[in-house]
Amino acid sequence: MYLEQAYKGLSEGWRYLVGIIIVFFGWQIVGAIPLVTALIAKTGSLSILLTANEDMGILSRALGSSLFLFYMLVMFAIGLLFLFLFVKFAHEQTITSLTTSRKKIDWSRVLFAFVLWAVITVLFIFLEIYLSPEDYEYNFNLGPFLILAVVAILLIPIQTSMEEYFIRGYMMQGLGVTVKNRWFPLVFTSLLFGLMHIANPEVEKIGYGILIYYIGTGFFLGIITLMDEGLELALGFHAANNLTAALLVTADWTAFQTNSVYRDISDPVLGWDVLIPIFVVFPILLFIFSQMYRWKDWKEKLTGKVLSKEEFNAKKLE
Repeated sequence: MYLEQAYKGLSEGWRYLVGIIIVFFGWQIVGAIPLVTALIAKTGSLSILLTANEDMGILSRALGSSLFLFYMLVMFAIGLLFLFLFVKFAHEQTITSLTTSRKKIDWSRVLFAFVLWAVITVLFIFLEIYLSPEDYEYNFNLGPFLILAVVAILLIPIQTSMEEYFIRGYMMQGLGVTVKNRWFPLVFTSLLFGLMHIANPEVEKIGYGILIYYIGTGFFLGIITLMDEGLELALGFHAANNLTAALLVTADWTAFQTNSVYRDISDPVLGWDVLIPIFVVFPILLFIFSQMYRWKDWKEKLTGKVLSKEEFNAKKLE
């Protein structure tokens, strides 16, 4: 009963509405202050930000890719701090109940999902490099890579955790206890997750078809959250996805432009590497997770009703 964990705190709808506004403010406005300050110190003006609307690479080149990545990830760290503080003081809810329906966070689940998806991602990346070597340029440089590794390993899991806690944790729980069903929070947060990436440079280069990947990933993460009654698997998967991408492959047209091992120099197209995960790999992962964690009652967990607060409290006493 993951969505019903919201009842362990103050769960009125207005609190979630205010919380979304405050967390978004902390993430996008307060979180941007270090980046803006660094840009002013480096360039002497803010005019570069206007140009950056068309080419985010300008900011990366102005600060250096690893430093720019650091400041971008700091925004998410500040957003996560705002979220945790609001949950604690405005909702009087614990971080554990925001994370899982279990008595404590199951870190073994986080680790399993992380390792599984990291291995699969690395295999796919090197398979693609093997099949199309002309599309990749060896980019490894020890010094810059070590700086990237430190920044990425420390902060990317925070970035992905911010997205998971905010969308599939806070929003999903808030919507669930408001509308009293499971299908609407799943659909809404999955679409929102996909559409949040619409400003990514990949969308401009490849087209809106790539939103199939982002929305499909949103549904996958939402399904494993509801079926497993907690965020642990989604936290591990998402961290592995972004961390391996940042360390292994970069391109001039991606959201993460880093000093990675390889650089993709191909013309971006909507290809098999986008569609296969959604229609082949994710269903296999769902099967693996379902067997390992003995998931049952798929229809009820994904589309059933959310208990009222009275029903939830009565069930706890049984």
